[in-house]
Amino acid sequence: MNSIFFLAASAAEGGGPLDAVTKTFGWNPQMFFSQVVAFVIVALVLKKFAYQPVLDMLDERKKRIAESLENAEKIKAELARTEAARQEILGKANADATKFIEEARAAAAKVLEVESQKAIATANQIIVKAREANDAELARMKAELRREMGRLVVETTGKVAGKVLTLEDQQRLTEETNRQLAA
Repeated sequence: MNSIFFLAASAAEGGGPLDAVTKTFGWNPQMFFSQVVAFVIVALVLKKFAYQPVLDMLDERKKRIAESLENAEKIKAELARTEAARQEILGKANADATKFIEEARAAAAKVLEVESQKAIATANQIIVKAREANDAELARMKAELRREMGRLVVETTGKVAGKVLTLEDQQRLTEETNRQLAA
């Protein structure tokens, strides 16, 4: 604070602040130039060995940070592409799986239909064979019944008539009985 008052007082005297400082502290040009040279040397040494490496390190750090950010963006974009590809693959896999399931269901339905048709055809064949066997058995039984009926008629007629029937009489009675049974 005192130096401000001192400078103000010397300015009032008309000498100016520089004159006042020079008178108070003195001026030694050799010392001034040697200090300027020392200051310049120290400034250059500091710039070369202290300040410049710090600036270089800061520049390197900025570059690494910029590269890291750029790589992070690239990784983020790649991750987004990968996620999109994954979603696409999953969607396609789900569609394929659904398609395969539908095809399997259709094939199973087709196999079921074919097997049902085979079972129905087999059942129909069994029914037809059973009917044929039944018809054959019925025809056999009817034929046997006719023979038995003819034999009984011939035997009964022979007993009722009290005589032995000839072969022609037996055939005639059998044919007549068969005609009456058929009607």
